[in-house]
Amino acid sequence: MADPIVALLGDKVQGKDGEVQVSSLRKEGVLGLYFSAHWCPPCRRFTPQLAEWYGKFKKTSNGDKFEIVFVSSDKSEEDCEGYYKDMPWLVLPFSLRAKKEELGEKYQVSGIPTLVFIDSQTGDEITTKARAIVGEDPEGKKFPWK
Repeated sequence: MADPIVALLGDKVQGKDGEVQVSSLRKEGVLGLYFSAHWCPPCRRFTPQLAEWYGKFKKTSNGDKFEIVFVSSDKSEEDCEGYYKDMPWLVLPFSLRAKKEELGEKYQVSGIPTLVFIDSQTGDEITTKARAIVGEDPEGKKFPWK
């Protein structure tokens, strides 16, 4: 059986220290897909809030069961890389524009910023309104938000 997370994201995403095998993200837990872009003022306001929440959540007992992948809507690879430098999570390689479009369609992303939480084993949608979780569950106590 094909790995559903690899089917969604491809074989590799980029981390701060190099490439990360997507198959390593397939564990019991939640994967966030963060659709955003540097040119988007609401995105630039939300990204620091998300980064702070992410940092706190990663220190909890469930932190190892959660990851985020930035899915860029930037217009160039340089813009994507410049925006990503302030993010503590992973990024879908900018060159995978077709994957970005597939993800946007699958999870019905109609505007940014959008944060989608999916089951990290199956790829099944948990919520497309995960931005609200950042404000409503600041300590992540309702993990896995199902």
